[in-house]
Amino acid sequence: MTGERAPWARPAAALAIAVAFFVPLYVACANVFKRGSEIGPHPAAPPVPPTLDNVQAVLTRPDRLFWVSLTNSVVVTALSVALLTVLSAMLGHYLVRARGRRWPRALMLLLLAGLMIPPQVILLPITRVLETFHLMTTVQGLVLFNVGYYVPFGVFVFSGFMRTIPVELEQAAAIDGAGRWRVFWQVVFPLLRPATASVLIFLGVWIWNDFLNPLIILGPGQGTTVTTGIYRSIGQYQADFGSVFAMMFLATLPVLVFYLLLQRHFVKGLTGGATKG
Repeated sequence: MTGERAPWARPAAALAIAVAFFVPLYVACANVFKRGSEIGPHPAAPPVPPTLDNVQAVLTRPDRLFWVSLTNSVVVTALSVALLTVLSAMLGHYLVRARGRRWPRALMLLLLAGLMIPPQVILLPITRVLETFHLMTTVQGLVLFNVGYYVPFGVFVFSGFMRTIPVELEQAAAIDGAGRWRVFWQVVFPLLRPATASVLIFLGVWIWNDFLNPLIILGPGQGTTVTTGIYRSIGQYQADFGSVFAMMFLATLPVLVFYLLLQRHFVKGLTGGATKG
């Protein structure tokens, strides 16, 4: 009824939301190509004339902060996402196919409960555990933390999509003599491509953008990621905002390209288990 009386309301609301999201992006991108002295007085002004001095300054810093941070982020994100994808797919497959038993359902509920706990709540006990095993201030410790915390989400996505795969395919492969390992990797896992893309995008972006956990676990002297690198590039008397915006812009490009490469399977992977199982 409201839509019939005011047909302009929905387009106006959509336009307002789009503007609310677009303005911060515009300001960030515009200030990348603007001289540092012009950012403070006119932060929303267009970059006329545009310049690449800020980008060049970040890429040629003497301490190589951006390149070191980028390397660490790529290593941490790639290792974490690879381990999470493999473990989540295997565990999700087992829990879905182990029907008629009580403990797989209880384990699924326990994993889903883990999604409700913010990482900041468990950060202190996690650091104690990592210190016990001498993994504090190491990349391995950060990767293990990511794997342990994000496995529930991966299992949730994979198990939902797994219910759409007919079990008869696995039974046919088993009749032909394939073992469980071969059935999973050669029959089931190739069919999980949409769910895998969703897990890769979500977890890749979350881990890439994580700030607090790398800051605490890696420590101040054991390397930086792109988020902590941006934080450490801002000194107490920092006035070069152009370099800060340029570093944020360069840190965003890898995940943007990553998403564009996998977006075909993104929505299908999230909605695959919504109508069956």
